[in-house]
Amino acid sequence: MTQTAHTHDVCSAEHAGWLSTPVRRLITDPRRILRGLVRPGDHVVDLGCGPGFFTLPLAAAVGEQGQVIAVDLQPAMLEKLRERASRQGVVERIRLHQCAAESLALDESSALDFALAFWMVHEVPDAPRFFREVAAVLRPGGSLLLVEPKGHVGSSEWAATLDAARVAGLVVVQPRRVALSRAALLEKTG
Repeated sequence: MTQTAHTHDVCSAEHAGWLSTPVRRLITDPRRILRGLVRPGDHVVDLGCGPGFFTLPLAAAVGEQGQVIAVDLQPAMLEKLRERASRQGVVERIRLHQCAAESLALDESSALDFALAFWMVHEVPDAPRFFREVAAVLRPGGSLLLVEPKGHVGSSEWAATLDAARVAGLVVVQPRRVALSRAALLEKTG
């Protein structure tokens, strides 16, 4: 299969600290970025969740009746997230899920309302497969917020990434503005 973006090494759990710094929060405030995209009771997935920079705000947004599936390749990232979620009292809203390098391995009957892929698709070895798997777990009309770093993903790679998403049944419904990023809100058709 054709790759749609440059692949880069996955950010190691040893460097997870920089993923949750106050400076990052100032530049890419999760609550501002997610505003209006997630409601109480929603079932959502944070793809490439790392130590939970977006997972914890998602857990707050979905409330007690909602759920966040936190997906990461590295068990150490999921453990860091579990510890942080426990301290914040939202661990019961989060289902930790370790994926494989070649597959998300999510239950296709999930019918999720929202998916987040923040600065991670460029690390995926097979973007077309990734988008097919995301589309399979979203309910019809469910949305994906796709955000890629401008420093790693040029305009031609971004266009190829959006094309791979479109082929999988995810269409751009709104370009989004996220600092230092290329971003779009996509929706599952059909």
